[in-house]
Amino acid sequence: MVRTAEFTDADGVDIVYDAYEADGPARGVVQLLHGVGEHAGRYGALISALTGAGFHVYADDHRGHGRTGIRQHGGPAKLGRLGKGGLRAAEAAIWQLTGIIRAEHPDLPLVLLGHSWGSFLAQMLVNDHPDAWDAVVLSGSALRTPTTLNSAPLNARWRGPDADGLEWLSRDPEVWQQFHDDPLTTETPLLRLFGPIEAARLYGRPRKDLGVDIPMLLMVGRDDPVGGPRSVHKLADAYKHRSGFTDVTTLVYPDARHEIFHELQQDEVRADLLAWLDTHIPRG
Repeated sequence: MVRTAEFTDADGVDIVYDAYEADGPARGVVQLLHGVGEHAGRYGALISALTGAGFHVYADDHRGHGRTGIRQHGGPAKLGRLGKGGLRAAEAAIWQLTGIIRAEHPDLPLVLLGHSWGSFLAQMLVNDHPDAWDAVVLSGSALRTPTTLNSAPLNARWRGPDADGLEWLSRDPEVWQQFHDDPLTTETPLLRLFGPIEAARLYGRPRKDLGVDIPMLLMVGRDDPVGGPRSVHKLADAYKHRSGFTDVTTLVYPDARHEIFHELQQDEVRADLLAWLDTHIPRG
């Protein structure tokens, strides 16, 4: 069962989110953070797997994105633009939803799961509120420095006269077409959506000595142009040696590109995630 609701952030923007109920007794809650230019509705298969495994799932359309963005901007023309307050306001709105989740499920473990830009927001949230999370999963992520986070055209590796433009997302052409056809997505690159000043605010590292030991799973496609395995391994090292985390797992998927939850081996990716959650957020 899913319930769609909204709340108003500090700048008066109405944030739309969905709350999915776990199948049977709940063992935890997953707060899902989508990437730039997309929306929470693209994660149906992942959400079904999580609810089937006993997790409530909360997933908002972030500032400027999806249903939130349509309301905020009065239509699709400015989808992806964050509006007043920029990146920090987007993070604050997600944290506001975290408060709603905690109020509704105070006794359940809370897992933060972020993909791509959502994983960068998750890194910021962990820096700012390390006590909030019982486990963290980052997909398609990167160490957020100018040399390890790719700002070049993401489809450059697949450029050619017959290129679709979205090959960087997945090897599955159906994923490209669905993205093209989705009225709630935008293909405008992040730098153009956010502008150089806001985009630069994405840079940062895991904080030193966070004072908590959060289990973390990093999942990345071997051919992901956003960061890729090299960057994600550096991110894992930063969480171990800067933040003091002792339980950091990195999974690299051969031939997979950026959107591993929409890749050809997505069943394997979901199974790996559920197996990791079984270890860290056990049933009963």
